[in-house]
Amino acid sequence: MNTPDQTAARVDRLRARFDALGPAGGIDALLVTTPSNRRWISGFTGSAGVALVTRTEARFATDSRYWEQVGLECPDYTLVRVAGANTGVTPAILEGLGGVRLGFEPAEVTVTALEGWTHAIAEMPASSRPMLVPARRAVEDLRMVKEPEELDALTRAVLLGDASFRHASERAAPGMTERDLAWLVQEYALTHGAEALSFGTIIAGGAHGALPHWRASDAPLEVGTGVVMDLGVIVDGYCSDLTRTIFLGEPDERFARVHDIVLTAQTLAEERIEAGMTGAQAHAIAAEVIARAGHAEHFGHGLGHGVGLDIHEDPRLAPASEHVLADGHVVTVEPGIYVPGWGGVRIEDQCVMENGRLRSISTAPKFAL
Repeated sequence: MNTPDQTAARVDRLRARFDALGPAGGIDALLVTTPSNRRWISGFTGSAGVALVTRTEARFATDSRYWEQVGLECPDYTLVRVAGANTGVTPAILEGLGGVRLGFEPAEVTVTALEGWTHAIAEMPASSRPMLVPARRAVEDLRMVKEPEELDALTRAVLLGDASFRHASERAAPGMTERDLAWLVQEYALTHGAEALSFGTIIAGGAHGALPHWRASDAPLEVGTGVVMDLGVIVDGYCSDLTRTIFLGEPDERFARVHDIVLTAQTLAEERIEAGMTGAQAHAIAAEVIARAGHAEHFGHGLGHGVGLDIHEDPRLAPASEHVLADGHVVTVEPGIYVPGWGGVRIEDQCVMENGRLRSISTAPKFAL
């Protein structure tokens, strides 16, 4: 939940962008419906509602399940009471906005929702109708630079994720299933302060390690194979993301070689990425190491992504990313090598950009046997 000062400052920052949003002429108000954007701008942690920010006021429309919650979490927002479980854009939240250029979030609004809004506005008297205009990245650009309170929550999430990894990896053994190992992660996290997992834990043993987004199955872990462990937790709404690749038994030469390539790529990337680089330039640092080692075709995803209220957010570290890195950005650095039929290795840290350089928040050991 935001403090009143946080909410006020964020709303002011959003308003300062109004003239630059949407088509020529800017916007006069913004409907915020993306859950994480809605939480960031208002402090509301519930699952249903619409925030409206104008140049002079802020409103929040929701149904009776959340009326009291809005009063507690969004005291600076005027509550608009909606009947039933309908939190679409209703005339009640649009009162007094006749002729206003009303921005909406096109990246998350469905065609059905937009049709509903358009219909609701068309039913209003002509003099009372606002004009809907797309306002791309209105809140997302503000969220990329994390505030001190956000960094504190992110750090606590990362450290709990690290501890969950240590707890589970120390107990990994041949014969247990991937799902057994995933449960050890989850059990530890949820009994030590996590609100939830930030995504379904990936436990990929042996050849499954070649699938970057494999989910834990009932397949047994086998001695003499690698195990990719990708996990994350949520603390105070903020996510962590960590990947380590362990080996059951004494690592063989092939695994040790691939692990060394990935670790070298990750280490160099964390050392050399700096503020002012684009996400594409950052990605290239690790990609070049892997390519020179003969595994270019085995590294097909981006080097990393932003993490915050969402597990995947901007900025992105990827071949096509034009995001310019800056202090306050929190990103993952996670190169990997994936060989079909054999397995894979991925190593991932969560890092913050400070004084123009990356600092790893993650503390988990990078080679656990």
